[in-house]
Amino acid sequence: MRGAPSYDMRETSIELTTVDGGRFEATGEALRPLRAHLEGELLRAGDAGWTEAVRVWNATITKSPALVVRPRSARDVAAVIDFASDRRLLLSVKCGGHNIAGTSIADRGLMLDMSPMREVAVDPEARLARVGGGCRLRDVDAATQRHGLATTLGFVSETGVAGLTLGGGFGYLMRRFGWAADNLEEVEIVTADGRVRIADRDRDRDLFWAIRGGGGNFGVVTRFTFRVHRVGPIVTGGLMVWSADLAEQVLEAYRSLTSSAPRELTAAAIIRLAPPAPFVPAHAHFKPIVGVLVCHTGADPRRDLEPLRALPPPLVDLVTEHPYTVQQSMLDDLDPAGFNQYWKTEFLPELSSAYLDVWRRAALAVASPMSYSVIFHIGGANNDHDVDDGAVGNRDARFVSGFSGVWRPGEDGRAIVEAVRQGWRQIRPFSTGGNYVNFQLAEDLDERTIAAYGKNFERLRRVKGVYDPTNLFRSNRNISPWGPGEPRRDSAERHPRAR
Repeated sequence: MRGAPSYDMRETSIELTTVDGGRFEATGEALRPLRAHLEGELLRAGDAGWTEAVRVWNATITKSPALVVRPRSARDVAAVIDFASDRRLLLSVKCGGHNIAGTSIADRGLMLDMSPMREVAVDPEARLARVGGGCRLRDVDAATQRHGLATTLGFVSETGVAGLTLGGGFGYLMRRFGWAADNLEEVEIVTADGRVRIADRDRDRDLFWAIRGGGGNFGVVTRFTFRVHRVGPIVTGGLMVWSADLAEQVLEAYRSLTSSAPRELTAAAIIRLAPPAPFVPAHAHFKPIVGVLVCHTGADPRRDLEPLRALPPPLVDLVTEHPYTVQQSMLDDLDPAGFNQYWKTEFLPELSSAYLDVWRRAALAVASPMSYSVIFHIGGANNDHDVDDGAVGNRDARFVSGFSGVWRPGEDGRAIVEAVRQGWRQIRPFSTGGNYVNFQLAEDLDERTIAAYGKNFERLRRVKGVYDPTNLFRSNRNISPWGPGEPRRDSAERHPRAR
């Protein structure tokens, strides 16, 4: 069988965790029904490819699955879902592994590593891109930009398209074209009953509504079809940096910039210690700085960036014309995999003077060599969409802001974590009351997930009850199908098999 490991599965016994905390002995014989239906690889610890399959971006995540399947098709995915559901195994799904909460790994469970499914097909006439469920952002950007097209995706090119999109997904193009989820036209998805479905605004409409923001709660998406737009291939963007002594002045200019910005302009404010990068003057290394990251995809960037140009000359000015793909990978080196990450963020309705003052002081208190604090401008098209167009909550938000603590493995990060928490507590009074589900931590309580969806949450729970009544897909920011007082169905009533 193609991709099969060299060892004899009959001689192995691997212990997997079940949904109720029990154990399943995965002997070679017990795994035979799964292997019989797989075209892709089945891996255990020590196999070639295992280390890459289980690696995730945030080094604080120390969980590991017991078995990994690398599917090649929706049929493979369905086989894994059937196998896990029938044996009540913990199941998780990894695309890019970039989620800060480490939701792609169910400890000692069965994991789908979607990385083999990375095909992208672009139809420039129809303005559609069909994207495999294992794609990274860079896969999609490279394919669409050959035609001068793009869709809303994130800021780091190694991020998985699936996790980003299912949680909403914002990036440089959000203010023009809405969330990544808003740009979905269709998905191929395998649900908990093992069925491969095509969902769109006409077929499985409630499911299609739910997956556009509801995360991985409703199935495994094996193909996304995105609406793409004329963007690039050359845009104006980059980073401008000043000493933090000018932070008040720069942040006031940032507020002015965002208050008048056309939808073609997205800007983020950043406070951190200057990295020892070649583009930063040596005398500024590890000193507090304030920066503004911009991306302009319109016709008159010079005029629209005037509030920044009116400031004192920056220490660093990297704002240039360059390919959109360069813009999309600009933050990769500043936020690499393999470091400890701890974030706290909130949605904001506005940038008041009081907020900017509180955020600035808190951001400077988070100061450590790799940590950073941000304000992203996300208004525009986000605020236009009908609230019933998808499950993304908090469409009244105009900014998302917070603090990111980052430290090296082996270092003591307790002071960094506490500084992030203190800063977060100080900005919460300015919040809309909501937050972005893709930025939640494993420690966050259910109340925070509910706040991420607002009035959409109860509808999401009802859809979950239809498509995943036993909560097979629980390794995520979970939306349980069971309301208060309802009996659990994960160990008794089984979802009827469809195949």
